[in-house]
Amino acid sequence: MVDEQKLLTRITVNPEIFGGKPIIRGRRLAVEHVLSMLAADDTAETILEGYPWLEPEDIQACLVYAKRVVGRERIEPFERQSGGCITVEPP
Repeated sequence: MVDEQKLLTRITVNPEIFGGKPIIRGRRLAVEHVLSMLAADDTAETILEGYPWLEPEDIQACLVYAKRVVGRERIEPFERQSGGCITVEPP
């Protein structure tokens, strides 16, 4: 089993870097950027090739961080559609 707390120690915040956005191990690579690359269908391998200092655990840490953030988020619905589903507007 993955130790999520240990992985999350790889995610840091420095007000001097990207205005305090979460970054990886104090480096100038934002968690948001890694997630954007993954969302754009980049593979972990491709990302690791582009950032030689990055480790697979760093990418895993970004995913754990995102899961934790989304897990705490509550979004107000703005429109009910057929079938009882609710469409939400991302923040």
